[in-house]
Amino acid sequence: MAELISVIVSTYNRPDALAAALRGLARQTDRGFEVVIADDGSGPDTAQAIERRAAASGFELVHVWQADQGFRAAEIRNRAVLGSRGDYCIFLDGDCIPRPDFVAAHRKLAEPGWFVAGNRILLSPALSERILNEGIEAETWSLTDLARARLNGGVNRLAPALRLPLGPLRRLNRRAWQGVRSCNLAVWRRDLDRVDGFDAAFSGWGLEDSDIVVRLLRSGVRRKDGRFSTGVLHLWHPEADRSSLRDNQGRLDEVITATRIRAMRGVSSLDAPSVSEAPAASPTPRR
Repeated sequence: MAELISVIVSTYNRPDALAAALRGLARQTDRGFEVVIADDGSGPDTAQAIERRAAASGFELVHVWQADQGFRAAEIRNRAVLGSRGDYCIFLDGDCIPRPDFVAAHRKLAEPGWFVAGNRILLSPALSERILNEGIEAETWSLTDLARARLNGGVNRLAPALRLPLGPLRRLNRRAWQGVRSCNLAVWRRDLDRVDGFDAAFSGWGLEDSDIVVRLLRSGVRRKDGRFSTGVLHLWHPEADRSSLRDNQGRLDEVITATRIRAMRGVSSLDAPSVSEAPAASPTPRR
């Protein structure tokens, strides 16, 4: 079983969403974790939101920042891994709100030789706006509350909120890479080291999570299903710029047909993490 868990939260210029995600982490029933913010070049509003939350969070909070040079989610996650101390890493997007048993559920599913692929409930634009503007604590909602939101069109489905003991059924897709998203993904640190983390050759939006899963599977790590256990609430956001998707698809196709397990530009290519404050002026959001 994992001892210290590192929850690595990626973000870019969405301090309100990040504050909601950190509020959800502050409510966790399992307290054996640290939080590392993987900040892909946000402005000072994000640093200030992190400072405010750090004072009242109840967990260790580290802010790892890199300069804004376009969408570099793979690289900033690697920098956050370098800045983490846990032997088990849970990757969570900064616009995903975890429910109170999120860390506990991931800890229970953690098993040497396996990674855990979680899932999410998508929230509508209107409900997302209300949660952020009115301070609605959706992470505390019961299944009845979520069902009411489903009837009103506020959420797209209820299944990720259910808690079912699937047992061996969680291993049915042990060799499948499709459908895994880094917004809710748990990997042992030693397995991340084995494949050298995410591949920063994937720049721009898309498929860096598929790439690392393909390489994890090739290295001998297997997939465990985190559905009906670890689901998070994903706040709505406009669709990202997908102009890099074609190039990233080509990179993924190459990885699928290759035999290598290590990233071309992975954790080992980085210096010590840059734990830094954001720049003085907020850049224009790119996503």
